[in-house]
Amino acid sequence: MNKVLFTCIASLLVLSCLSSVFAQENQPVKTMDPITEMGGSFEKWITIAHWVTGVSTVVLAIAIFMTFRHLEASTKMSKIQTEYRLRPWIGPIGGIKRMDNSINGDLQFSITIKNFGDLPANYVKAKSIVSSTPLTKESLKQSMSEFNLGPVLPHMEKSYLFFIKPDMWKKVTDENDPLYVALYFEYPSLTGSNGYGSISEYNKTNQTFIHKDMWIDYPEIKSDK
Repeated sequence: MNKVLFTCIASLLVLSCLSSVFAQENQPVKTMDPITEMGGSFEKWITIAHWVTGVSTVVLAIAIFMTFRHLEASTKMSKIQTEYRLRPWIGPIGGIKRMDNSINGDLQFSITIKNFGDLPANYVKAKSIVSSTPLTKESLKQSMSEFNLGPVLPHMEKSYLFFIKPDMWKKVTDENDPLYVALYFEYPSLTGSNGYGSISEYNKTNQTFIHKDMWIDYPEIKSDK
Protein backbone atom coordinates (compact mmCIF):
# COMPACT_ATOMS: atom_id res chain seq x y z
CA MET A 1 0.00 0.00 0.00
CA ASN A 2 2.84 2.41 0.88
CA LYS A 3 4.52 1.84 -2.50
CA VAL A 4 1.27 2.47 -4.37
CA LEU A 5 0.66 5.75 -2.54
CA PHE A 6 4.25 6.86 -3.11
CA THR A 7 3.89 6.12 -6.83
CA CYS A 8 0.66 8.13 -6.96
CA ILE A 9 2.30 11.12 -5.29
CA ALA A 10 5.26 11.00 -7.70
CA SER A 11 2.92 10.73 -10.68
CA LEU A 12 0.85 13.70 -9.52
CA LEU A 13 3.99 15.79 -9.09
CA VAL A 14 5.22 14.90 -12.58
CA LEU A 15 1.85 15.62 -14.13
CA SER A 16 1.68 18.98 -12.35
CA CYS A 17 5.13 19.95 -13.62
CA LEU A 18 4.31 18.83 -17.18
CA SER A 19 1.05 20.78 -17.06
CA SER A 20 2.93 23.93 -16.10
CA VAL A 21 5.52 23.39 -18.83
CA PHE A 22 2.85 22.85 -21.47
CA ALA A 23 1.09 25.98 -20.30
CA GLN A 24 4.27 27.97 -20.77
CA GLU A 25 4.97 26.48 -24.23
CA ASN A 26 1.47 27.24 -25.46
CA GLN A 27 1.72 30.95 -24.66
CA PRO A 28 1.26 33.17 -27.77
CA VAL A 29 4.12 35.29 -29.15
CA LYS A 30 4.23 38.64 -27.41
CA THR A 31 3.75 41.89 -29.37
CA MET A 32 3.76 45.49 -28.35
CA ASP A 33 -0.04 45.63 -28.58
CA PRO A 34 -1.56 46.57 -25.17
CA ILE A 35 -4.19 43.85 -25.44
CA THR A 36 -1.48 41.32 -26.21
CA GLU A 37 0.52 42.55 -23.23
CA MET A 38 -2.55 42.11 -21.05
CA GLY A 39 -2.99 38.60 -22.48
CA GLY A 40 0.62 37.79 -21.63
CA SER A 41 0.02 38.87 -18.08
CA PHE A 42 -3.10 36.71 -18.03
CA GLU A 43 -1.11 33.72 -19.29
CA LYS A 44 1.43 34.31 -16.54
CA TRP A 45 -1.29 34.11 -13.92
CA ILE A 46 -2.54 30.89 -15.51
CA THR A 47 0.97 29.41 -15.21
CA ILE A 48 1.16 30.39 -11.56
CA ALA A 49 -2.26 28.84 -11.01
CA HIS A 50 -1.03 25.59 -12.59
CA TRP A 51 1.95 25.48 -10.23
CA VAL A 52 -0.23 26.26 -7.20
CA THR A 53 -2.63 23.52 -8.24
CA GLY A 54 0.24 21.06 -8.64
CA VAL A 55 1.72 21.89 -5.24
CA SER A 56 -1.71 21.67 -3.61
CA THR A 57 -2.27 18.28 -5.22
CA VAL A 58 1.02 16.99 -3.89
CA VAL A 59 0.25 18.32 -0.40
CA LEU A 60 -3.15 16.64 -0.54
CA ALA A 61 -1.59 13.37 -1.69
CA ILE A 62 0.91 13.49 1.17
CA ALA A 63 -1.92 14.13 3.63
CA ILE A 64 -3.83 11.15 2.24
CA PHE A 65 -0.66 9.04 2.47
CA MET A 66 -0.13 9.97 6.12
CA THR A 67 -3.80 9.26 6.86
CA PHE A 68 -3.51 5.78 5.35
CA ARG A 69 -0.34 5.15 7.38
CA HIS A 70 -2.16 6.16 10.57
CA LEU A 71 -5.16 3.99 9.73
CA GLU A 72 -2.89 1.05 8.96
CA ALA A 73 -1.10 1.37 12.32
CA SER A 74 -4.43 1.76 14.14
CA THR A 75 -5.79 -1.36 12.43
CA LYS A 76 -2.77 -3.44 13.48
CA MET A 77 -3.02 -2.20 17.07
CA SER A 78 -6.76 -2.89 17.20
CA LYS A 79 -6.18 -6.41 15.89
CA ILE A 80 -3.59 -7.16 18.58
CA GLN A 81 -5.74 -5.67 21.34
CA THR A 82 -8.78 -7.62 20.15
CA GLU A 83 -6.91 -10.94 19.98
CA TYR A 84 -5.44 -10.44 23.43
CA ARG A 85 -8.74 -9.38 24.96
CA LEU A 86 -11.13 -11.73 23.17
CA ARG A 87 -9.64 -15.00 24.33
CA PRO A 88 -9.78 -17.25 27.39
CA TRP A 89 -7.38 -16.62 30.28
CA ILE A 90 -7.14 -19.49 32.78
CA GLY A 91 -5.56 -18.96 36.18
CA PRO A 92 -5.98 -19.84 39.87
CA ILE A 93 -8.09 -17.78 42.28
CA GLY A 94 -6.49 -19.19 45.43
CA GLY A 95 -3.93 -21.57 46.79
CA ILE A 96 -3.86 -25.33 47.15
CA LYS A 97 -6.26 -26.62 49.82
CA ARG A 98 -6.43 -29.97 51.53
CA MET A 99 -9.82 -31.66 51.44
CA ASP A 100 -11.27 -33.27 54.56
CA ASN A 101 -12.53 -36.33 52.71
CA SER A 102 -10.95 -38.40 49.97
CA ILE A 103 -12.53 -40.47 47.22
CA ASN A 104 -9.81 -43.13 47.04
CA GLY A 105 -8.05 -43.31 50.41
CA ASP A 106 -5.18 -41.00 49.40
CA LEU A 107 -4.84 -37.47 50.72
CA GLN A 108 -6.87 -35.21 48.48
CA PHE A 109 -5.97 -31.63 47.56
CA SER A 110 -7.82 -29.08 45.46
CA ILE A 111 -7.06 -25.94 43.52
CA THR A 112 -9.69 -23.69 41.91
CA ILE A 113 -9.15 -22.09 38.52
CA LYS A 114 -11.14 -19.39 36.77
CA ASN A 115 -11.53 -18.17 33.22
CA PHE A 116 -10.70 -14.45 33.46
CA GLY A 117 -11.13 -13.94 29.71
CA ASP A 118 -14.08 -12.89 27.57
CA LEU A 119 -14.27 -16.08 25.51
CA PRO A 120 -14.85 -19.65 26.72
CA ALA A 121 -12.09 -22.24 26.78
CA ASN A 122 -13.46 -25.18 24.80
CA TYR A 123 -11.69 -27.62 27.06
CA VAL A 124 -9.02 -27.42 29.74
CA LYS A 125 -6.54 -30.23 30.30
CA ALA A 126 -4.92 -30.44 33.73
CA LYS A 127 -1.93 -32.43 34.93
CA SER A 128 0.11 -32.53 38.10
CA ILE A 129 3.31 -34.02 39.53
CA VAL A 130 4.00 -34.70 43.19
CA SER A 131 7.64 -35.22 44.14
CA SER A 132 10.04 -35.13 47.09
CA THR A 133 12.68 -33.52 44.89
CA PRO A 134 12.57 -30.03 43.35
CA LEU A 135 10.57 -29.70 40.13
CA THR A 136 11.02 -27.48 37.09
CA LYS A 137 9.04 -26.59 33.99
CA GLU A 138 10.78 -29.41 32.18
CA SER A 139 9.27 -31.87 34.66
CA LEU A 140 5.84 -31.18 33.17
CA LYS A 141 6.98 -32.23 29.70
CA GLN A 142 7.35 -35.86 30.64
CA SER A 143 4.62 -38.30 29.77
CA MET A 144 1.86 -38.35 32.39
CA SER A 145 -1.87 -38.76 32.72
CA GLU A 146 -4.05 -35.74 31.97
CA PHE A 147 -7.49 -34.90 33.27
CA ASN A 148 -9.99 -33.09 31.05
CA LEU A 149 -11.85 -30.45 33.03
CA GLY A 150 -14.13 -29.78 30.07
CA PRO A 151 -15.18 -26.33 28.86
CA VAL A 152 -14.72 -23.32 31.11
CA LEU A 153 -16.98 -20.38 30.28
CA PRO A 154 -16.00 -16.73 30.86
CA HIS A 155 -15.74 -15.95 34.60
CA MET A 156 -16.54 -19.58 35.39
CA GLU A 157 -14.69 -21.48 38.14
CA LYS A 158 -13.71 -25.13 38.30
CA SER A 159 -11.75 -27.19 40.81
CA TYR A 160 -8.98 -29.66 40.05
CA LEU A 161 -8.11 -32.47 42.46
CA PHE A 162 -4.77 -34.21 42.90
CA PHE A 163 -3.72 -36.87 45.41
CA ILE A 164 -0.75 -37.69 47.62
CA LYS A 165 -0.02 -41.19 48.87
CA PRO A 166 -0.29 -41.65 52.66
CA ASP A 167 3.26 -42.99 52.99
CA MET A 168 4.70 -39.94 51.18
CA TRP A 169 2.61 -37.61 53.33
CA LYS A 170 3.81 -39.37 56.48
CA LYS A 171 7.44 -38.73 55.52
CA VAL A 172 6.62 -35.06 55.00
CA THR A 173 4.85 -34.59 58.32
CA ASP A 174 6.91 -36.95 60.52
CA GLU A 175 10.34 -36.98 58.90
CA ASN A 176 10.37 -33.45 57.46
CA ASP A 177 10.85 -34.65 53.89
CA PRO A 178 10.29 -31.89 51.30
CA LEU A 179 7.24 -32.00 49.08
CA TYR A 180 6.80 -30.31 45.72
CA VAL A 181 3.79 -30.06 43.45
CA ALA A 182 3.79 -28.93 39.82
CA LEU A 183 0.47 -28.06 38.16
CA TYR A 184 -0.29 -27.19 34.56
CA PHE A 185 -3.53 -26.21 32.83
CA GLU A 186 -3.53 -26.26 29.04
CA TYR A 187 -6.30 -24.80 26.88
CA PRO A 188 -6.73 -23.68 23.26
CA SER A 189 -7.54 -20.24 21.87
CA LEU A 190 -7.92 -18.74 18.40
CA THR A 191 -4.16 -18.14 18.19
CA GLY A 192 -3.01 -21.57 19.43
CA SER A 193 -2.27 -23.51 22.61
CA ASN A 194 -2.16 -21.62 25.93
CA GLY A 195 -1.26 -22.71 29.42
CA TYR A 196 -0.81 -21.74 33.04
CA GLY A 197 1.74 -23.50 35.23
CA SER A 198 2.95 -23.32 38.81
CA ILE A 199 5.44 -25.07 41.09
CA SER A 200 4.71 -25.09 44.81
CA GLU A 201 6.49 -26.36 47.94
CA TYR A 202 4.75 -27.54 51.07
CA ASN A 203 5.53 -25.50 54.16
CA LYS A 204 5.08 -27.63 57.27
CA THR A 205 5.06 -24.64 59.64
CA ASN A 206 2.18 -22.92 57.87
CA GLN A 207 0.69 -26.20 56.66
CA THR A 208 0.18 -24.77 53.22
CA PHE A 209 1.72 -24.83 49.76
CA ILE A 210 3.81 -21.81 48.80
CA HIS A 211 4.20 -20.96 45.11
CA LYS A 212 7.84 -20.97 44.02
CA ASP A 213 7.27 -20.33 40.35
CA MET A 214 4.33 -19.35 38.12
CA TRP A 215 4.19 -18.75 34.38
CA ILE A 216 1.85 -18.30 31.44
CA ASP A 217 2.36 -19.85 28.01
CA TYR A 218 0.66 -18.24 25.03
CA PRO A 219 1.47 -17.96 21.32
CA GLU A 220 2.81 -14.66 20.09
CA ILE A 221 0.39 -12.54 18.09
CA LYS A 222 2.07 -11.33 14.91
CA SER A 223 0.64 -8.42 13.01
CA ASP A 224 0.74 -8.45 9.21
CA LYS A 225 3.39 -6.16 7.76
